Amino acid sequence: MCGAEVTSIKWDLINMGEDEEDIVHRMYRLVGDRWDLIAGRIPGRKAEEIERFWIMKHSVAFAEKAPSNGSRRRRRRGHRSTYL
Repeated sequence: MCGAEVTSIKWDLINMGEDEEDIVHRMYRLVGDRWDLIAGRIPGRKAEEIERFWIMKHSVAFAEKAPSNGSRRRRRRGHRSTYL
């Protein structure tokens, strides 16, 4: 067999509030993939959960499987980017 990794683990969708997502994106820009530092800023969240959320949110494979509800994140007035 070639180097393809096979796993039977099925990840459930991680629901985060808009505030939590904002913190994750801002912290990621500051500290990168230091999930333990990011999780420390969000009460009740574990580093593994934050990393899994990030992978699921930014992975092409998961994006293709995710149901589209037609909603997009709105930019705040006065900000050049959503994730400042």
